[in-house]
Amino acid sequence: MAAADRLELVVVRHGLTAWNRERRYQGQRDIPLLLPEARPGLDRLREALAGQDFDAVYASDLMRCRQTLAHVLVGRRVGVEPRFDARLRELDFGDYEGRCYEELQALPAYRAWIDSAGEQAPPGGESTAALRSRLDAWLSELFAAVDRRARRRVLTVTHGGVIRELRRRFEAIDFWAGSVGQAEGREFVFTHHEGGWQCSSSSAVPAPASVTR
Repeated sequence: MAAADRLELVVVRHGLTAWNRERRYQGQRDIPLLLPEARPGLDRLREALAGQDFDAVYASDLMRCRQTLAHVLVGRRVGVEPRFDARLRELDFGDYEGRCYEELQALPAYRAWIDSAGEQAPPGGESTAALRSRLDAWLSELFAAVDRRARRRVLTVTHGGVIRELRRRFEAIDFWAGSVGQAEGREFVFTHHEGGWQCSSSSAVPAPASVTR
C-alpha cells in the first residue's frame, strides 16, 4: 500500500488540571495543568511516544494542551512546527463550566442534556452537532494534507470531548462511553479506499501494560 493510502493518527488528551481533580466541567476555559501532580501521567505519555516520528503535530490552542505537548516533545527534535487550532478545543459547556455534577444533577436542563448525549446544547453552550461540524472541517483538511504530502503519522493533543466524538464516529460507541483519562488517548489507523478514508483500527495510547507491541 502506498504511503499516501495510510494514516496513523495519534490523538491524546491533555494532562491533569485542578478542575479535572475537582471533577468540574472545563470546556473552553483556559485552565492550566496542575503541576507537579500532572507530571507522572505526562511522563508516561512521553515515554510511550518516545522514538516515534511524526509528519505533523496539531493541538488545541488552550493552555493545558500547549503544556502537554511541550512536555511530550521536550528533549526531542521535531522536524515540523506544531499547529494550534481552535477547532480542536473541548466542547463549550456554557453555563455548566466551572461546575460539577453534584451542583447540577437536580436541574431538569442538565438531565435533558445528559440524556441527549450532548445533542441538546447546554445553556449558553455548544451541542455535539456543532463539535462534529468543526471536527469535520479539521479532518477534511487533515486527509487532504495526507493526499498532498504523503503524511503517514500525525500527533494531536486535544480534549476529552473531542476524543469521545472521534471514538463515537470511528469505533461506533456511545458518545459518553468514549472517555479516556488525562494524558491518554487513541491511535486511529486510516486507509484510503475508493469511497474515501476509513478507520481500520483503534488502540489505546499508552498501550495497556499487559500489551506488548
